[in-house]
Amino acid sequence: MIFTSDNAFGVAPEILRALGRANGGGVPSYGEDEITKGLTRRFSDVFEHEVAVFPVATGTAANSLALATLTPPFGAILCHEVAHVNVDECGAPEMFSGGAKLIGIGGAAGKIDPEMLAATLKTFRHGDVHQVQPRCLTLTQSNEAGGVYSLPELSRLVGIARDFGLKVHMDGARFANALVALGCSPAEMTWRLGVDVLSFGATKNGAMAAEAVVFFDSELAGDFAFRRKRAGHLFSKMRFLSVQLEAYLEDELWLRNARRANAAAKRLADGLKATDGIEMLGEVEANEVFARLPMAVFKGMMKMEAAFHPWPNPDDAAGGHWMQTIRLVTSFETTDEEVDRFLALVRK
Repeated sequence: MIFTSDNAFGVAPEILRALGRANGGGVPSYGEDEITKGLTRRFSDVFEHEVAVFPVATGTAANSLALATLTPPFGAILCHEVAHVNVDECGAPEMFSGGAKLIGIGGAAGKIDPEMLAATLKTFRHGDVHQVQPRCLTLTQSNEAGGVYSLPELSRLVGIARDFGLKVHMDGARFANALVALGCSPAEMTWRLGVDVLSFGATKNGAMAAEAVVFFDSELAGDFAFRRKRAGHLFSKMRFLSVQLEAYLEDELWLRNARRANAAAKRLADGLKATDGIEMLGEVEANEVFARLPMAVFKGMMKMEAAFHPWPNPDDAAGGHWMQTIRLVTSFETTDEEVDRFLALVRK
């Protein structure tokens, strides 16, 4: 029973088959193959808008290179204080941008508070050479705390960013999970709200190793091709990244996988809610579940065959350290039987 992360799971069979089909024969390298060239049309169809799309192998590369394209070395990138780009990417956004400063903003459920964002932007001395200049807002959808921005929430934050002349990037490592949770279209959650660039994730939802940077204004892509090459993400055998994305979008595999993962998370959350002594933290919106267990239950579960991560929570210290927060993440491969076995162990 694996609940550590959705990137702990395997590759969707449809994508494995596509990789096998792409393996035969020789084709032009460095993205000049027909599969890679066809991604522009495929993504444009999905987003109902002409886009420029660049496959890369990791989410860190997608985020860091996208942010570097939007932000000069003397710029500031505003993000949530617990955003992946801020705490889990080892300074990659700063490195690839040449030194841009990440500034964390607070907010419940991993979502940036709009009042805090506006207040922070007002503190900048615009045009003052002694201070970094705000250039980009990045929003994670869905985010590290399991939260999903509603469309009105996204619209408000993008509007604030626009008022201060910022570009907007979306970290969509779990883009599909957020999309099916909201029941909207890819266009409604991105460019129609004013998002400029999307890091489109696939690895957490069935790909072997494939992400894409999607520009909704091709002019913004600018020198991105050079940045990708310099970062080592222009694969010589690019067809093997591209065919994963092609298969991912084929017959709505990405949405079907996300629906399964989200449904497994809801089943897990419902079961935990019905268990005495378990405290749920927030509503389950996508495929992440946060709960507080009595310490004895937590220690007992750590000895079982279930894998999950404890999650830092200052509130756990209240009352004599008798509670422990955990995070559980489901995937397209999580079965009802695994969920039910986990719940049975908790109750035992």
